[in-house]
Amino acid sequence: MTATSSSAPGRDRAPRGVDEVLLGLAHAARAAGVGVTHDRSTAFLEAAAIVGAGDREGVRRAGRATLCAGPEDLVRFDQVFAEWFGQTAVRARPHIREQERTTTSPLPLDDVAPAPGEGRSETVHVAASDVEILRHRDVAALEAADKALLDSLLAGLRARLPVRRSTRRTPWRRGEIDVRSTLRSMLRQMGEPSRIDHRRRGLRARRVVLLVDVSGSMRPYADALLRLAHVVVHARGPAGGGPTTTVEVFTLGTRLTRITEALRTRDPERALVRAGEQVPDWSGGTRLGEVLRVFLSGVGTRHLTRGAVVVIISDGWERGDGGELGTQLGRIHRLAHRVIWANPHRGKAGYRPVQTGIVAALPHVDAFVAGHSLRAFEELLEEIADA
Repeated sequence: MTATSSSAPGRDRAPRGVDEVLLGLAHAARAAGVGVTHDRSTAFLEAAAIVGAGDREGVRRAGRATLCAGPEDLVRFDQVFAEWFGQTAVRARPHIREQERTTTSPLPLDDVAPAPGEGRSETVHVAASDVEILRHRDVAALEAADKALLDSLLAGLRARLPVRRSTRRTPWRRGEIDVRSTLRSMLRQMGEPSRIDHRRRGLRARRVVLLVDVSGSMRPYADALLRLAHVVVHARGPAGGGPTTTVEVFTLGTRLTRITEALRTRDPERALVRAGEQVPDWSGGTRLGEVLRVFLSGVGTRHLTRGAVVVIISDGWERGDGGELGTQLGRIHRLAHRVIWANPHRGKAGYRPVQTGIVAALPHVDAFVAGHSLRAFEELLEEIADA
């Protein structure tokens, strides 16, 4: 992937991988104390597209103009910018240093100056390679800088909701014959033959219920998993419609907490802060069986399960009765359309599903998938969409 300048300023955007790198820079700046908001991040991407993503100095100036709100922000941003691109380039492609020394030779500037955009995209190119490496890393082992980039990549994910056929018929170009509509057309033409109208059953988004384990053993993954839940909450409905209200999110630990409303906040950072204020059992114990029984005992929550795609994200390290977990999960399996269990340890080498909770749960699970990396999260979103 090579970043190039936009031929139509303000219209052509840089490739998606470059956007991810620039968003990661914006998140790193926010982590350093710069007052970066969602709107400023968007303005930064647009400004970078205008100056050309391969123009390092242009990108730096675009960041200073759009992300910073005061003199203190400018100093912090410059430090983050230098560290962000400097470290990734040296770590991933050591030979780049040799290329940079070559450009400082004492030849006349006109003879060695590269064409516009040529050679300036190396840093962005290398950073994009780091993105691909990060995609497969365990999120629990990431450092602060990589964590900021991961947050930006998670915010850029797009989810699709599973669909089902509705009972309502809608006009369509083909399909079953709409007898009433056809006869009405003939009556309007005094009984003369008219065109035959067709109809088909419409598509509706199937309900998705996310149950996210936030107990102590899941602490390294909780932040990333809630960001993933935020993406699903804002997924669009069939035919690209706006965000739907068919997604419900609960946290599990020693109690059940509904955080759907908090995650409906558009900005991911604010949404996670609101969700964190509602969950009283962060990093506590794990009693999945008892919590699922509470979940199914509520009339409203049991109704949510019927015909839904239920996604449980947990390592299955149950401290309560494993038999109770199996019983309650069996009830969920009979009510739901499909049950998916995502386990952060599922995709690691040497993992064996021998934990008490997992052994009790597997007979009642339709899909047992990984949930430890960005790539695993993308596959989980595909599993949900195809359910």
